Amino acid sequence: MQPQYYIGLMSGTSMDGVDAVLVAMHGSRWHAAEAHAFLPYPDDLKQRLLALQPAGQNELHRSQMLAQELSCLYAEVVQKLLRETQMQPAHIRAVGCHGQTVRHAPEHGYSIQLANLPLLAEKTGIFTVGDFRSRDLAAGGQGAPLVPAFHQAVFAQPGKTVAVLNIGGIANISVLPPDRPPFGFDTGAGNMLMDAWTQHVWSQPYDKDGRLAAQGQVLPDLLAQWCHHPYFARPYPKSTGRELFSLDWLLAQLQGNESPHDVARTLVEFSSKTIADALVQAASDAQMVYVCGGGIANPTLMGSLQQQLAPHGMQWRSTAELQLDPQWVEAAAFGWLAACWCLQMPGNPHHATGANRPLILGAGCFA
Repeated sequence: MQPQYYIGLMSGTSMDGVDAVLVAMHGSRWHAAEAHAFLPYPDDLKQRLLALQPAGQNELHRSQMLAQELSCLYAEVVQKLLRETQMQPAHIRAVGCHGQTVRHAPEHGYSIQLANLPLLAEKTGIFTVGDFRSRDLAAGGQGAPLVPAFHQAVFAQPGKTVAVLNIGGIANISVLPPDRPPFGFDTGAGNMLMDAWTQHVWSQPYDKDGRLAAQGQVLPDLLAQWCHHPYFARPYPKSTGRELFSLDWLLAQLQGNESPHDVARTLVEFSSKTIADALVQAASDAQMVYVCGGGIANPTLMGSLQQQLAPHGMQWRSTAELQLDPQWVEAAAFGWLAACWCLQMPGNPHHATGANRPLILGAGCFA
């Protein structure tokens, strides 16, 4: 049986750029992720996207212009991937495009991901599927996280509970029990606050290898204060974003006389502790946690996480050990979701999102 090919596109809450992954499927069965391409966001694009997070003047026009600009960039990364794999648009059954989240408000029944799907289909010449969150929200779900069903399809292991942790701007976990449907939720801030602090203090996009944080000490009182955020006491299903964990929120928590390196180190501990607490709460029988996302490249964060997990008999490994590069996982998930749409298969992990039933996610646009 010849594989069918899909391309998944993902630009996450870190807003560093867009990943494209070539996904091969055998009918409804996952086969492999075969290639990857990436294009960074220009800094001015990132700043204009961040400026849309709060309500602002002329935001409808700004959002639509940004959706067009993003879709041109998405088309460019698709074309780059096709060139590098020597494939043609006709070889690809569909593109699955997540879009760029600029506002996530499930409590009001909406979540906004910027993308112009007709423009993307026009520029790539490939059938395009997007708007994956709206259908789940309409059925009472959070519209997030959407990846647990994909994790189940790719990472589940017979007879054991598997936990999958994605550390992007927001961190989220998927729990894959052997005897019941997958579930998961956003644990809270992943890299987002660490990146925001590094940009604010040192004018660097992120703390490379966690070196700045490694020079500081954890501030226990500040850590405890952050961990009392009401989000962590809420039951799952739940999801979050910059609306709760923003630089403005962080600055309001500080006295102003803290060492910048100590704040950076405490932010690392904040992410690792809230992740570990969520794993212990939701997946106490999982001995292994498979990690993906940009956070895995931060040794300070991953060392802190291991210290948090060890007393509970857990350890972490990269998803590379399960034959999927940790930087490819989320984009691959949206290639898989595009396949689900084409095959008319439910793709929402409704036990994770809180939707009232399984649903086919997305809206399609012919080229």
